[in-house]
Amino acid sequence: MTKIYQVEEIQDNIQFQLTDELIEKVEALVEDKNDSDLKNLLNDFHYADIAEILDELNLEDAVYVIKLLDSELTSDILMELDEDNRERILKNLSAKEIAEEIEELETDDAADIISELSEARQEAVISQIEDKEHKAEIQELLAYHEDTAGGLMAKELVKVYETWTVAGCLRRIRGQATEVTRVHSIYVVDKEEKLIGRLSLKDLIVAKSEQKIADIAKDNVDWVNVHDDAEDVAKVMAKYDLEAIPVVDDNQTLLGRITIDDIVDVLKDEADKDYQLAAGITQDVEADDSIIELTRARLPWLFLGLIGGVGAFIIMYYFEESLPEQAIILFLFAPLIAAMAGNVGVQSSAIIVQGLANDDVKGSINNRLIKEMLLATLNGVILSLFLFLFVFAWEQDFKLALAISVSLVAVIIIAGLIGTFIPLFLDTRGIDPAIATGPFITTSNDIFGIVIYLMISKLILGI
Repeated sequence: MTKIYQVEEIQDNIQFQLTDELIEKVEALVEDKNDSDLKNLLNDFHYADIAEILDELNLEDAVYVIKLLDSELTSDILMELDEDNRERILKNLSAKEIAEEIEELETDDAADIISELSEARQEAVISQIEDKEHKAEIQELLAYHEDTAGGLMAKELVKVYETWTVAGCLRRIRGQATEVTRVHSIYVVDKEEKLIGRLSLKDLIVAKSEQKIADIAKDNVDWVNVHDDAEDVAKVMAKYDLEAIPVVDDNQTLLGRITIDDIVDVLKDEADKDYQLAAGITQDVEADDSIIELTRARLPWLFLGLIGGVGAFIIMYYFEESLPEQAIILFLFAPLIAAMAGNVGVQSSAIIVQGLANDDVKGSINNRLIKEMLLATLNGVILSLFLFLFVFAWEQDFKLALAISVSLVAVIIIAGLIGTFIPLFLDTRGIDPAIATGPFITTSNDIFGIVIYLMISKLILGI
């Protein structure tokens, strides 16, 4: 019966849907201050679902619910809230109330919330934390940059000393495990607190009571340095399928651990950033942000596109007087040539950026460029044959059709090379290659495409 209940409970969680009726019911209970029914209603939901509900409430109602529920539950709810909503709610809580929430969280989550507060509020909240050890660990984590392993790690872990026996180890880790939400691995340290190995629960269960930990510990433990970049940590954990990884300092001293849930957040944030950069958005924004914030994020790349368009106009104006009677047809096909250049460039750069992010791009730049040139040539020839037949059938002019189709091949090849080279070049210089995609690639290929198009057209048409 228990197993059936658990399955049903999981299914209910999966099937959770945020409806207008549910929101209205919560709002009505808040308005009536029917605390008992409100608690009973929300206690049936997972904390992530409650966070989703609170995101739809107005600020006053959301704060009311947070203050009503137990800190053990609301601390998890706060972590799941939309960042902007969480910021607004925290502003309406006292330093003491925030500290009570912090006390229920693991150190990494606690540090994340405190870091979102102003310096003055940070000091006020930290001063209200009663657990001195918890306070000290949070302050330690706040000293690390958020995009490093130190900024991601939690201090909660289970560690044992190599000199302990299995029996003694089991007694001691019971106390440690109460502070850890999930025990992925048990880390083995020497008397100087340096990481020397790891254990699984299975290793302890099957070992004899009198055995030393040093005799059963595995020394092939993966680890990251506290100053390693968060993206590098994510790559290591993904490569070796790790649920958790220990964090050490330069002296190999064990400092904490990073769990997979934190890495998922890193990957999501990085994907969001890369997507926005590729779309020509220079800073992290959301649809609900203000018009001013959205304008600041979008305008720089739009301005770049404007400059590119002006450049293309100047080039076409320069060629206008020297073009023959076919000029009208050539100019009519100019948008197609520019669009194909932009599309090919974005495709090439997107594949490279994705490969760099997943650490799949290997080998020399020259080999990549040769491969892209061959690919672009094949695609260009196929597309240009179709375009040649269309133009020839429409205008009955062999040279004109040849000029446009040859230009298309050349433009596609150049666009593919640009889209491949720029991200690879930026990556070798330590610059995020995502900034090379989208408007930047499109604009550069528009200009080069028009120049190549008009020069080849003049050459073939004999003018």
